[in-house]
Amino acid sequence: MSTITVNTIEPVGSTLTVGSATDTVTVPTGATITGAISNTPSFSARLNADQTLSDNSYTKIVFNTEVYDTDSGYDTSTGRYTIPSGKGGKYSISYQLLLYDANGQLTGGRASLYKNGSSLEEQILDMEGGGDKYFYNSTMGTNIILDLSASDYIEVYGRGNTLDSGTFVIDGDTNAFYSFFQAYKLIGV
Repeated sequence: MSTITVNTIEPVGSTLTVGSATDTVTVPTGATITGAISNTPSFSARLNADQTLSDNSYTKIVFNTEVYDTDSGYDTSTGRYTIPSGKGGKYSISYQLLLYDANGQLTGGRASLYKNGSSLEEQILDMEGGGDKYFYNSTMGTNIILDLSASDYIEVYGRGNTLDSGTFVIDGDTNAFYSFFQAYKLIGV
């Protein structure tokens, strides 16, 4: 084993290769890595105002405020995040919806993550049964890891049931993260 001690290594061209396909490159514990290694692409978006939903009907939630978006994959007009070209892999995805009914007539709610137009998972809160089994508000959400390819897209849908068949809102706020949607690509997997 040999050791090379230098301050800077610069390639002759635009590519620097360390090892080959079957080699293991080890970074010692405690070393700091800066530069290209990061959990990107990533984005975070939230609702900055309430979105009204009809009773017992799935509706796409359009998180209309970008907190950040490293690769311009999130569209605030459609509520859709599209995996950028060349950025496929495993993604950690999370969302939260705050369902609120000023009349206190919610009897249940659902929140669902969609991939390419189809539901992948669903969170369910069911208080139906009459009597005093209704509520003003509740949060619903999840965190999930998915394998996504370039051009795949993800969206969040919400649904609620009300005792009076009225509307309710997914609560948004200009300063708080009551309802949000975010994802980042995992590294090292």
